[in-house]
Amino acid sequence: MKKIIEFLRNHGSYARMKDLKAASFQTRDIRRLLREGSILKVKPGLYRLVNVKRVRLPSSKVHGTGTVISEGIMDVCRAIPEGVICLLSALEFHGLTTFNPSEIYVAIPNDRKIPKIDYPPIKGFYFRDRFYKPGIESISTPHATVKVYNAEKTICDMFRYRSKLGEDLALEGLRNYLGRKDADVTKLMEYAGICHVKTSMMPYLKALVAR
Repeated sequence: MKKIIEFLRNHGSYARMKDLKAASFQTRDIRRLLREGSILKVKPGLYRLVNVKRVRLPSSKVHGTGTVISEGIMDVCRAIPEGVICLLSALEFHGLTTFNPSEIYVAIPNDRKIPKIDYPPIKGFYFRDRFYKPGIESISTPHATVKVYNAEKTICDMFRYRSKLGEDLALEGLRNYLGRKDADVTKLMEYAGICHVKTSMMPYLKALVAR
C-alpha cells in the first residue's frame, strides 16, 4: 500500500491503472486505498493522491497576479491532455471576473470526444481548429501541464459565446482587462479577428477606451 502511494508521489501524484498494473500493484490494494480515501479516481483508469496542493504561480508569469492553479484544473488537464481551460474558467484564471464557475470549462478539438470524468464537474466545448489552436498557453506544474487560453483569446471567446454565457460577463472581462497596465489592444483585436467578434466587440471597446 505504501509503495502505491510512493509510486504516485514519484509520478506527479497521478497514475493510470495500466501503469500501476505494469508496476505489479494489485487491483484490490488500489481499491482499498480508494475506500480509505488515500487516493481518488479522476476518471476510469486515472487516479491521484488526495493531498495534492494547489499551485501558486510566480507573480511574473501571469499578468503579475500570482495566479493559483486549483486541484480541479490539474485533474482536468491530466484527464484530458488535449483539453484547454477556456471561457469562464480561463476568465477566472486570469483574474478578469469575480464570478466563480461551479464547473471547469474546457475546450477540445471538435473531432475528439470529451471523456467521462468522475470529479471535478466539467463543461466541455468543441472548438473548430481555427478557434482551438490560437492563444494556448502551456504552464508546467509539478503535477500537470496546464493549458489555458491567454487573456486576449479568452475575452474574445467570451464575446463569441456571449449569447450562451451572458454579455455582462464578457463586458466584465473586457473592462477588467483594459484596466490593466499590460493591456494590449492591438493583440486583443488580433484575437477578435481570429474569433470573428470584431464587429460585436468594437463598440464596447471604443466606449471603454474613451472613458
